[in-house]
Amino acid sequence: MVTAGLLLAAGAGRRLGRPKALLPYRGQLLVEHAAAVLTAAGCQPVVVVLGAQADEVRDRTRLSDVVVNEDWTTGMGSSLRAGLAALTSSAAVAVVVTLVDMPGLTPAAVRRVARDATAGTLAVATYADGRRGHPVLLGRNHWAGVSEAAVGDRGARDYLRAQGEAVRLVPCADVADDTDVDLPEQAARLPG
Repeated sequence: MVTAGLLLAAGAGRRLGRPKALLPYRGQLLVEHAAAVLTAAGCQPVVVVLGAQADEVRDRTRLSDVVVNEDWTTGMGSSLRAGLAALTSSAAVAVVVTLVDMPGLTPAAVRRVARDATAGTLAVATYADGRRGHPVLLGRNHWAGVSEAAVGDRGARDYLRAQGEAVRLVPCADVADDTDVDLPEQAARLPG
């Protein structure tokens, strides 16, 4: 069973003051690190959705499967729809979705969430106090419903809530950190 990776990296980083995809992180850009996590976890293909300053991101990286979301200003929902649409011709039975601004995400967490993926599987990583986060696994049978529900800055959240107990909750706090980088002071603490 093939599980794809989908990295949402299209935002302008308004609170940060620049696109998060362009943040330096351990000798590369944060977008490269995030894509490498999905690849190391065995996801294939790994599709990266870009938007704000997409040309600069492409010029400064060696990302191979890139989709440019021309509607990125409308929010994360359009990026999720663009990424899922790009994967419809792939052999993937499911996709692991994550965000570019989570430097503490690990291949172990991605593998844990993707374990036993089928076309009907839904799974969400959980962290401290049962807080739901990324990565999220979407089986192919759910892509159309997720795409319909992904509007504005809402990705798959509403769709997943509507599925209730069909969503497998996967504890990941022991293998990953779900802290995201939203503010300049958080970016300043990243190892460059």
